[in-house]
Amino acid sequence: MQRQPAVAGQFYPGSPELLRNELARLVPVSDEKRRVRGIIVPHAGYVYSGGIAGKAYAMSAIPAAALILGPNHHGVGEPAALYPGGEWLTPLGPTAINIRLNNLIKKRVPFVRDDTVAHRFEHSLEVQLPFLQFLRPDITCSALCLGQGDFEILREIGEGIAASIAEYDEDVLIVASSDMTHYESAASAKRKDSLALERVLAFDPRGLLQVCQAERISMCGAVAAAVMLVAAEKLGATRAELVAYGTSGDVTGDNQQVVGYASLLVD
Repeated sequence: MQRQPAVAGQFYPGSPELLRNELARLVPVSDEKRRVRGIIVPHAGYVYSGGIAGKAYAMSAIPAAALILGPNHHGVGEPAALYPGGEWLTPLGPTAINIRLNNLIKKRVPFVRDDTVAHRFEHSLEVQLPFLQFLRPDITCSALCLGQGDFEILREIGEGIAASIAEYDEDVLIVASSDMTHYESAASAKRKDSLALERVLAFDPRGLLQVCQAERISMCGAVAAAVMLVAAEKLGATRAELVAYGTSGDVTGDNQQVVGYASLLVD
């Protein structure tokens, strides 16, 4: 089974040469490579958010396995949809799905189901893979697409992921894919996003969901970020660091209707 790219040539370049050149531009050379449990990175078109994502990837020591968590923008498929096997294809080539990690997640997390439907057109997970392939060509991945859920369910998913990774007994990078506030003024986006980011930096996943609801913060991957924080803390992470923040207005010059983007390291 091979998952074909859904947004190559749209969100990121569709040819191998152009994609490698773009990633070389977006991922700065960094002497600081940290062993991190998780990262939060945006998933818009690379022209808008690729540089913000690239800074976090550049600072991370990428292990041989990654678990990518992303929101379900289309609302189809299972609420917690694990891509079941085979490989994912990008212009950089195929990446194998990590079946051993998949099986551990299914054993430890009762809500997770094998499902390809939720992944078929979903961009939030796909756009992370070229960064991982560029920095670690031999990487294997698991991919979990998440719908909405109350915090207790998300806590169970996060704790189950932590137990799965502990049993896997090798480093796994948990990638939470999320954009921030959507289609508000830059000033409004920055104000709202600062409230959400405060909760992430405080290791408060429940508070993150609460402030997004209370302040109507349209952070599309808040669920993925919350699950990652729960899992990372269970695995021993103690701090989160904001690497970069910006908006689409920084690129387009239009600050009336922007999308916010942030990247963070969790270790």
